[in-house]
Amino acid sequence: MRSQVLNWPRAAKFLLVMLFDTLMAVVAMWMAFSLRLDMLHWPSGMQWVAYGLGPVLAIPVFIRFGLYRAIFRYTGLAALVATAQAVAVYGFLLSALLLWHQWPGVPRTIGLLQPLIFLVLVGTSRALARFWLADPARLARQVEGRLLIYGAGSAGVQTATAIGVTGQYKLVGFIDDDTFKIRRTINGAPVFGPDQIPKLVADHAVTDILLALPSASRERRNSIIESLRGLPVHIRTVPAWADLASGRVTVRDFRELDVEDLLGRTPVPPDADLLARDLTDHVVLVTGAGGSIGSELCRQILLQRPRQLLLVEHSEFALYAIHQELHAQCVALELSVDLVPLLGNVAHYPRMSALCALYRPAIVYHAAAYKHVPMVESNAGEGIVNNVYGTLTMARAALENSVARFVLISTDKAVRPTNVMGASKRMAELVLQALAGEGAPSFFCGADGFGGAQTNQTCFTMVRFGNVLDSSGSVVPLFRRQLTEGGPLTVTHSEVTRYFMTIPEAAQLVLQAGAMAAGGDVFVLDMGEPVKIMDLARRMIELSGLTVCEAGASTGDIQIKVIGLRPGEKLYEELLIGDNPEPTAHSRIMKAHEPCLPWSQLAPELQALYLAAQANDVQAIKVLLKRHVQGYQPS
Repeated sequence: MRSQVLNWPRAAKFLLVMLFDTLMAVVAMWMAFSLRLDMLHWPSGMQWVAYGLGPVLAIPVFIRFGLYRAIFRYTGLAALVATAQAVAVYGFLLSALLLWHQWPGVPRTIGLLQPLIFLVLVGTSRALARFWLADPARLARQVEGRLLIYGAGSAGVQTATAIGVTGQYKLVGFIDDDTFKIRRTINGAPVFGPDQIPKLVADHAVTDILLALPSASRERRNSIIESLRGLPVHIRTVPAWADLASGRVTVRDFRELDVEDLLGRTPVPPDADLLARDLTDHVVLVTGAGGSIGSELCRQILLQRPRQLLLVEHSEFALYAIHQELHAQCVALELSVDLVPLLGNVAHYPRMSALCALYRPAIVYHAAAYKHVPMVESNAGEGIVNNVYGTLTMARAALENSVARFVLISTDKAVRPTNVMGASKRMAELVLQALAGEGAPSFFCGADGFGGAQTNQTCFTMVRFGNVLDSSGSVVPLFRRQLTEGGPLTVTHSEVTRYFMTIPEAAQLVLQAGAMAAGGDVFVLDMGEPVKIMDLARRMIELSGLTVCEAGASTGDIQIKVIGLRPGEKLYEELLIGDNPEPTAHSRIMKAHEPCLPWSQLAPELQALYLAAQANDVQAIKVLLKRHVQGYQPS
């Protein structure tokens, strides 16, 4: 019968509910008369008018309040509030009419009693309808876990409502630091203090803790996460406030902890003046615009309202994706930025030169590069062409078209590298250092000459930083996938250590460093303390509510497997070649003093390296790299 009712036409359902409400209005009137007269009542005389007034007034008011547009099986608190408001208006109209006419045999208190009884009947009918029409599969569904919600604010209450609708989790209660809320209840769920969490986990077999703290500071979140780390529970989080704006939260919205939570460090807020200095109302070009760093640079640049943003990308799909995303952001934020998607290979000089000549960018952020260490190690020739000659080509195009600033996105792997990728990025740095030192010389680029000497009007600079969390090739997405598959988590070496930074923070610092450049600068980002990959793996396992299966042990959920260093991989990464970095106006940006070659010495070596790359002569490539990249030790 339930399925038959659900399949009825909307008009039939509408009439059925109106019929029930009419009946309940009449029953409520009869009960009001019976209570007032202290006897079972049968209407007579003008009392029949009172009986008729009930449905005559109630139905139009209910229609006006939209009560018949509601879907009963999803009825929630908002629908009940609307019902109470509608009955209140109805009660006011009924009381006013009874007081005005004062019909004989109709007590004036009926105007108060009948609406109260009517509200109880209507509210009960809606609740019963919701229960009866609810998905029986949901009602019979096995509860997947027992949940504590950390945060008894509006986000926590909204989350608890979503959990109640799905029935997927059993809510044990809320956790909150506010002593006023502790030992009270919210919608029947008790509120506990943080010190009670271990006991609650043990006594109630809690499987999940959900952080409903969208506005909490990073320090507080990190402190809470660290306090929960040793418990056998899966820790997740609700979306940020911006994602809760719709007023709806579902279990599907619950996310794994942010990479910032895993990192455990607080990003430094950006300097707004530095960010906007070279971007607002300018033409900006970003190469590798569809990559992890390039796309985030584009997002950050867009917020500074450039006049035109040129998106240069070799991958058609990546370019399409970032262009669509940025276009949607422009519409949402009402930004009048001209977005120009441009397909092209940064090593193809005619295309890059034509783009710079046509659009005349004021600043170029060169993020296009092959960055995956084992991949470049296996394709050394292509890595050199893309990373070294792609940089050289873009620098040439920038010089010829008087681009004011050129910022190279470099890497900590350029420091005393053990792989071709890192060495190629250091060679790219050397190219820009040489150009900044000697102006714009006549130099080789591929098969043709650079042209006559000219005044260098381009400020070249480089920004060097370590790994970014959640980027393509990052260890965090790999570990998450391996956790989903049941493990093991693969670590290349038990002592391997890396610097980490979030993608948004890295992009903001790159933009700020570029604004401080004077020419030939090598900026180094303060990445904080290095993180052992083994410790990161353990942290991710524990925060998922699982335990590490130690080597040789029969207990534990997830194993961590050491698979050996990959070709060209180092145990430790460094950010500086020399010593004594110079501080800048920004606390997280340092200026390095790195050795470099004059263009007259570097140019013939670049030509030889280009020919070796074209022939994919790996041995010759490594010999040339070792000659000029300080500390390069091929693995």
